Amino acid sequence: MARFDVRILNKLLDSYERSSLAKGTNKVAVHIDFRFSKKSVPEYFDESSLAFEEIHACAHELEDKGFVRIVWKKGKEDHIIEKLVLNEKKVKEIYQYLGRTSHEDYVRNTLKLVGILREQCTAPVAGKLLDWLDERLRGDLPVKEFIDLTCPEETKKLIRAVQAVEENEEENYIREFSIRNFSDSKTFEQMCGKIGRIFRRFSPEFAEADTEEILAEYGIYHMPNYIYLKGLGTLALGKAEKEFLDLSLLRQGIGLSGDDLSDIRITGREKIRKVITIENLTTFFRWQEENALIIYLGGYHNKVRRRLLKEIYETLPDAEYLHFGDIDVGGFEIYRDLCRKTDIPFRLYHMGIEELETYRNYGKKLTENDRKRLKLLLEQAEKEKAEYVQTLKYMEDQGIKLEQECISNYGTGNCYVEAVV
Repeated sequence: MARFDVRILNKLLDSYERSSLAKGTNKVAVHIDFRFSKKSVPEYFDESSLAFEEIHACAHELEDKGFVRIVWKKGKEDHIIEKLVLNEKKVKEIYQYLGRTSHEDYVRNTLKLVGILREQCTAPVAGKLLDWLDERLRGDLPVKEFIDLTCPEETKKLIRAVQAVEENEEENYIREFSIRNFSDSKTFEQMCGKIGRIFRRFSPEFAEADTEEILAEYGIYHMPNYIYLKGLGTLALGKAEKEFLDLSLLRQGIGLSGDDLSDIRITGREKIRKVITIENLTTFFRWQEENALIIYLGGYHNKVRRRLLKEIYETLPDAEYLHFGDIDVGGFEIYRDLCRKTDIPFRLYHMGIEELETYRNYGKKLTENDRKRLKLLLEQAEKEKAEYVQTLKYMEDQGIKLEQECISNYGTGNCYVEAVV
């Protein structure tokens, strides 16, 4: 039989640490106990087991040490144990007896670690996470959402990972990034989910972004970072720009790795009247537009895509810049972010009330979360006097949103998704 004393004392301490007694916030007398039942101590009630007497002997030993008080069922001593009641005055001795670190010590040690890391970490998100941990720990509030108090090395590793992401300036794949920072190809990947939650919590610009989008913003990718181009324009290749590729000859365009963009320039200023960024890949491949350079944006843009857009704008300052995305909260957030971070005068394209009415049968109902986000976005748009205020109000009134794949530019009304009435 596993040591009964260790098992029961750990259970009692677990209950103690969760109680108001440990926090000193109890306003009435509180007692911590461990009740005997067929579920909590099955061997005690098993007539075929020899554990009955052993448990009694162990319980008496714990009582002799002053750790617990035995409560006998119906007051019949040495008959059936009803429960063991913790002696709160002996809690420190019990921790020592078990060789267990107390919750108070874990909190104290973690606060020291947070203080040390706060001096070392200057990146914004890492700093906000450390501030949050400090405030929560001092208020004796749980922090298990992000760290385990019993694993300080994992806490250091997590903070170090957040800091490394924010400081990264070179494009690399996740496993390369992991080896560079942790000498192991899988360490960082195992933390990616938690790191995504941290950036969404402590950096407003990533509140609705998925983890891949967040990492891509810092040049960290699962796979090569491709940008797709089609339409008008000529690609001048290489630093010497002696090789050229006419985009109009490629019906579905071309994908370029982010690593190659530094050696590519787009020319053809006299022909390009529009530069159109498109949010979704299906629409990019389907869309045809005269006198236009079309770019697949892929949801939220990142540094590589922004750099390309800025270079295009310098080359083609007189072109019309248009953005075409989903007619939903995410689509307008992407548009707003695009304008803010590129300083390019983009206008919305096929993202208005007309499209919502024309393709109404293909729309989707707003969820409760959609409505909450829409309300916040509408408040921002009204303050900024944005061009899409009326569209947002229409969406709110009609309870509708629309994916951009539903919109056709062929004049036939054809759509590429199954209709939802």
